[in-house]
Amino acid sequence: MARESDFSTSSRVSSSKATSDKATSDKASLRKASSETMQSLTAREAAESHFLQLISSLPKVSVQGYDKHRRVIYWNASSEDIYGYSAKEALGQRLEDLIIPEFMRNDVISFHNKWIVEGVPIPSGELALIRKDGQTVNVFSSHVMLKEGSDSPEMFCVDIDLSDQHAVRAELEKIATTDLLTGLPNRRHLELKLKSRIEEASSASAAMAVFFIDLDMFKDINDTLGHTWGDKLLTAFAERLQECVGDAFFVARFGGDEFVVVSNLIDDECSISSMAERIVDCCKESFPLGAENVFVTSSVGVSLFPEDGKEVETLLKNADAAMYEAKDSGRNRYSIFSKDLSLFLHKQRNIASRLRASIQKNEFTLLYQPQIDLRNGSIISCEALLRWTPEVAEHSAPPDVFIPIAERTDLIISIGRWVLEEACRQARQWRNKGIEICIHINVSSSELEQDDFFERLTKCRETYGLPPSAIGLELTENILIKSDEQVLDGLQKQRALGVEISIDDFGTGYSSLSYLKRFPVSHLKIDRSFLENAPESEYDGALMEAIVNLGRKLNLQIVVEGIETQSQLTYCQNVGIECAQGYLFAKPLPAKDIETRLLEQG
Repeated sequence: MARESDFSTSSRVSSSKATSDKATSDKASLRKASSETMQSLTAREAAESHFLQLISSLPKVSVQGYDKHRRVIYWNASSEDIYGYSAKEALGQRLEDLIIPEFMRNDVISFHNKWIVEGVPIPSGELALIRKDGQTVNVFSSHVMLKEGSDSPEMFCVDIDLSDQHAVRAELEKIATTDLLTGLPNRRHLELKLKSRIEEASSASAAMAVFFIDLDMFKDINDTLGHTWGDKLLTAFAERLQECVGDAFFVARFGGDEFVVVSNLIDDECSISSMAERIVDCCKESFPLGAENVFVTSSVGVSLFPEDGKEVETLLKNADAAMYEAKDSGRNRYSIFSKDLSLFLHKQRNIASRLRASIQKNEFTLLYQPQIDLRNGSIISCEALLRWTPEVAEHSAPPDVFIPIAERTDLIISIGRWVLEEACRQARQWRNKGIEICIHINVSSSELEQDDFFERLTKCRETYGLPPSAIGLELTENILIKSDEQVLDGLQKQRALGVEISIDDFGTGYSSLSYLKRFPVSHLKIDRSFLENAPESEYDGALMEAIVNLGRKLNLQIVVEGIETQSQLTYCQNVGIECAQGYLFAKPLPAKDIETRLLEQG
């Protein structure tokens, strides 16, 4: 039997062994746990290191870290590229002292404090920040707060560089607001700038001037030298105009051969006139275009803010109106918008409005002035002359007033269609009574430029069963000279069919005799101004005889307008002119009166 001491000894041994085994087991567990912890820390550190390497290498993505006092604690490589500061320069610097514009600094500090204290995040958005060199850099900025709620919160900013996008946007904006030919601001840019200048002038109770410039007879340059040289002329004029007025003035190309100069430095009549004269004088010297030295003039109109308008459209419209007044006064000059011109334009707008209404109501009529064969006194043709006959007689206006208005507003196109239709209808009515006579109608440049003009002319003749010789066309030499090849080709075809084509008011336009060989002309109508003093004036008589001899050489029939006296008639007969019209023979007459005379003539 074992002794108690034996059990005790055994128990102690056993207990000691158990304690030892437990200690060994605990140490193993501790070592295992420590190993796992170390492995976990190593993995996390490796992940953080990998993340830091990743964000450090992101191109055009700046990542910065800031402590609770907004001092830099992290600055990646892209931050150096975008903001110009090296990491060494940036670390420890405050955010607001580093890349934040002065006007934003208080807000940035306030937003950061509000996030830390109240937990209100800073919203993401596009910001214009500052580089080390002082240049602005546009970024999209997002913000993350780490260790939020602790004693050491860290704010990280992720900024995406938008410089390339802004450069593209700026280039697109430049294209949208720049005239590609001259490099000047275009019409859209002009309107935006003028709106801004008006607001500034209104706030300061200041004056401002708008100069509207149009090159005179520019179409001739395109027609004679070609569009390439025409473009070179516009570019050269733009450069000279900018040089002429100086950088203090805003210069834009309005469109075509029209330019605009805006100035808020001019506020008295003397300085306005001085600048307008300077602009007109821009064209004193010729423009070298290749081997050519081209001379061109300009007409300038001026409107003033606020007297002549307080809106962009009104100021431009009134300056444009003044420019046309300068053109009508002889070109190569300027005109300042005035109250009288304003009243005149108001009257013209009223006339245009009434004309438009009269087109719908068919309130027009044609009178006919006979053209006389001076050899036997017979009527050989007649000119159809338009008259406006509104229901309210006081609303009417003479042809020399309403026709130019109709031409400027393109109402002449609708009116011209009515004239063609009415002339064809009258010609058919007369032919039904055995009267075969050519009716000459006046055609405007706007009508000729319509793509379907010659088609409508042919169709109208066919509708009324008329031969080509029944309706003649009267055109001014200015219209012919400005016509393109398509129009001239159409006229050539009509002439080949037997249509009489007259140059009306010959000698009052360009008077470039060399053009006559290009035109498909059958008749030359000499303006009354050449005949008026020809019987008594040796000089005027010589001009008349030269024109008549030229017409004969070119096999053209000569028609003299405006014969009012017997001495003028005798003179024309002595010179050998075949045909004439004028008050000496008859004023423009209603169709029934012409018909009576034609029937009596037999």
